[in-house]
Amino acid sequence: MRVLIVGSLGGQLHTATKIAIDRGASVAQVDTIQQATSHLRAGRGADLIMVDLSLDVQALIAANEAERIIVPVVVCGVNVRPEAAAAAIRAGAKEFIPLPPDADLIAAILEAISDDERPMIARDPSMQTVITLADRIAGSDASVLITGESGSGKEVMARHVHAKSKRAGAPFISVNCAAIPENLLESELFGHEKGAFTGAIARRIGKFEEADGGTLLLDEISEMDTRLQAKLLRAIQEREIDRVGGTKPVKVNIRILATSNRDLRKAVAEGTFREDLLFRLNVVNLALPPLRERPADILALSEHFIRKYATANQVEPLPLSEASKAHLVAREWTGNVRELENAMHRAVLLATGREISPDAIRMPDGSVFSGSGNTAVRQASDAANAAQRVMVGMTVAEVEQDLILDTLDHCLGNRTHAANILGISIRTLRNKLKLYSEQGVTVPQPNQPAMGVSVA
Repeated sequence: MRVLIVGSLGGQLHTATKIAIDRGASVAQVDTIQQATSHLRAGRGADLIMVDLSLDVQALIAANEAERIIVPVVVCGVNVRPEAAAAAIRAGAKEFIPLPPDADLIAAILEAISDDERPMIARDPSMQTVITLADRIAGSDASVLITGESGSGKEVMARHVHAKSKRAGAPFISVNCAAIPENLLESELFGHEKGAFTGAIARRIGKFEEADGGTLLLDEISEMDTRLQAKLLRAIQEREIDRVGGTKPVKVNIRILATSNRDLRKAVAEGTFREDLLFRLNVVNLALPPLRERPADILALSEHFIRKYATANQVEPLPLSEASKAHLVAREWTGNVRELENAMHRAVLLATGREISPDAIRMPDGSVFSGSGNTAVRQASDAANAAQRVMVGMTVAEVEQDLILDTLDHCLGNRTHAANILGISIRTLRNKLKLYSEQGVTVPQPNQPAMGVSVA
């Protein structure tokens, strides 16, 4: 997490900075409000701003809003009058931290802002299959389209791919295309030059440049306007962007990941998404199954969230009763992992006794979950177990052969694309295909996918 400290590092603010660093944050520091705005304009980035309340906090927030910079602000100070802290909150600050700082309070704020406690938890065979593919292609620079229902864990998967990639030490920048108004998204992505539009009082570096050397996640890309899709396509193809109001292109070195909870092939047919952009993004498709089709993940995720929110609320983590486990697995979870997380947070707060009983697993309004039976879960579990059993008894060479040929089918027989996805050299791929042919195995030729293989 990137923290920008605004104010002199003398005294208690220095202690707060040291606590943030000890908690894993990457910290930058400037002395003035003007320097803070310049730091953010220049694309150095921040996930959280901690500012001394003796400075003009309202001016900083107003400057950020004018520059279309969205970063949460936390104020801190020594012996601060309550009305001063309240005024900062009214101006837009998210929180006030009294100094001398409390280490646990700073840690809690960092966790709330970053929400990095989202490890990849997968016990179900259907999800493990997706992770195996993700790990295999993570080391390449291939664009990846991550699809799945809302709340199924698409951003967690994107962070997993980045963490496993050769760009792991570089920035991971996420842009929610659905949350930013259409008229602001272009500037957010590509930046702008001074005078490009009303309010553009200085050059602003966009997310493409901020992510240079690392990974850019375009979250819910299906919500992007078709006009902007054309500019995005050019940026991906040419590896260069044009700032709004700019006169010359800027080279960028990034890997693109994108997510969507919509069927983009249907969006292409409806004319709301460019087909050429879909092909450019969909070099590899990581399709996340909904939680109802991952029964083995439900309990593993539940136990993780219980530990997380028991720690956050400083209570003892309680085990799930057997009745609660059956109750959780039987539910549809239409809101997927996000709904399950909220349910476990409430259960931690409502549980009594020595375990979490079904009575503690409630809806947001306090009503008891219906716990409706889910035959789809059973069917998905049986299918996943059957798929796992098919692999049992196969040699590593046989599994590798199936993976290589399936990937080649997906790429319409294109050797270069397949090698890129598999993370091997084109020479290694050709040698393996030559061996398969000599063994009498049918190898797909370019533009000749196997029957029944999806190539979208």
